[in-house]
Amino acid sequence: MTICMSGRGLMIFVRNSKYVSGLKLNLAANLMGSAWAMLVQLVCIPLYVKFMGVEAYGLVGFYLMLQAMLQILDLGLSPTMNREMARYSVEPEKANDARDLVRTLEVGYWLIGVLISLALIAAAPWIAGHWIKANGIPARGLREAVTLMGVLAFFQWPMSFYQGGLTGLRKQVLFNLLRILGSTATNGGAVVALWLISPTIHVFFLWLVATNAVMVLVWTMFFWKSLPEGSRSPQLRPKLLRNIGYFAAGISGIATFSLILGQADKLVLSRVLDLKVFGYYTIAGVFGTGLVLIVSSVFNTIFPQFSALVAQGDEAAIIRLYHKSTQLMLLLIIPLTAVLALFSAEVLQLWTRNPEVARNAGPIASILVLAAAINGLMFLPFTLQLAYGWTSLGLKITIFLTIIVVPGVWFMAKHYGPIGAAYVFLGLQLVNMLIGVPLTHRRLLRQEMTKWFLQDIAPPLAASVLVVGLARVFVSTPMPPLVTLGVLLLVLLAALLAATSVAPQIRCSLLAKPSAS
Repeated sequence: MTICMSGRGLMIFVRNSKYVSGLKLNLAANLMGSAWAMLVQLVCIPLYVKFMGVEAYGLVGFYLMLQAMLQILDLGLSPTMNREMARYSVEPEKANDARDLVRTLEVGYWLIGVLISLALIAAAPWIAGHWIKANGIPARGLREAVTLMGVLAFFQWPMSFYQGGLTGLRKQVLFNLLRILGSTATNGGAVVALWLISPTIHVFFLWLVATNAVMVLVWTMFFWKSLPEGSRSPQLRPKLLRNIGYFAAGISGIATFSLILGQADKLVLSRVLDLKVFGYYTIAGVFGTGLVLIVSSVFNTIFPQFSALVAQGDEAAIIRLYHKSTQLMLLLIIPLTAVLALFSAEVLQLWTRNPEVARNAGPIASILVLAAAINGLMFLPFTLQLAYGWTSLGLKITIFLTIIVVPGVWFMAKHYGPIGAAYVFLGLQLVNMLIGVPLTHRRLLRQEMTKWFLQDIAPPLAASVLVVGLARVFVSTPMPPLVTLGVLLLVLLAALLAATSVAPQIRCSLLAKPSAS
């Protein structure tokens, strides 16, 4: 009864708060945007491999790793934009300050993009000749591909800045409409270009350059239109940076070491392995990428809300939102993780129709998706830290883990290949959780850690693993593709229902009758 009343209390809060009234709509929009982005990947990646080959797709994986590593130079500006726009959204009298802050940060962000692009173009001959190990791609083709990566980075770089601003303003519907448009034009158009023009990596990157040049202009225009109207034109005001300097510096440090932590495996493997094997690792990583899309959807919805509630000092509402969002995150990622981890070979075979890819990438995918799920469960404690402006804990933990990851991945990759590197990544995520959660709750929501684990995490996790584990024991393979798809969907649905039945906040919200208040 107590637990269900807590769920009803959250529902009343949602109805009465002017900020949370659109929370469900924003979450639905984010999940739809993530689902579409994932669907586009699921459709397009096998076609990329079919047209260009696994080795050429390894170059795509190299660029994705490079793009992620370059976010170190973001200097914490994108999450800072998210937080500051959320805070300004509850202070309409500061519209001029908000617009001045955007203009000040915007100029610096574009200048960083220019420097990144020029540096990559200048380094293209060295990267192609000394870092990437390709057997079937000519040296000139490699140089041209890396040069195009530099041009592409210039157009992709500013997008995270405007995306962070839109999510902070809680314009998730607009954000996801643009996201769906961009992912469709970029990935779907690339498939058409490879089919009709030429199945080469050169054409692939040329298409990405063209579409991203258009999309960054679209993002810029819609973001500025979404800002509150000011009484004057926006101005450059460097003094405003002093108000966000500490938070941005902390976020920058966390982002720097987190990106090294998250991309170290790919960075090392791109140097140690040949491009074809690296291509298998990149394909295996798509499972984890799918979870990241779901996690980011919840984060983009919840973080601005946490920031606004912290600004208002409403700790009771923060506690309710924290537990319900944790259970929601668990339901969205754990049943799916269990299916992907225990049926990785079947899923890859069904997806790529390539037995070699399924055989080589399957074991790696199982490990990487588990690591991604653990990382996803850490997002709510991390979101809580950021909402309170507490960045030192995350920075210290990521520095500690980064010191371990590079030599660990190098050693395991050298001796055990890509699967060894995947195990390092999994181990680090476990350490991150074991350290990060207790330390978070020593300072924030101090009485909530036991409930976080025993009520929010453990029951849905156990239910999902039990259902999918039993299915793994009794389901025989191989099966026809349609039968395999049907069985996997039924297992996923059963795991989701089992997890929902033991998630108290979500269950009570579904069963509670609408209140007249």
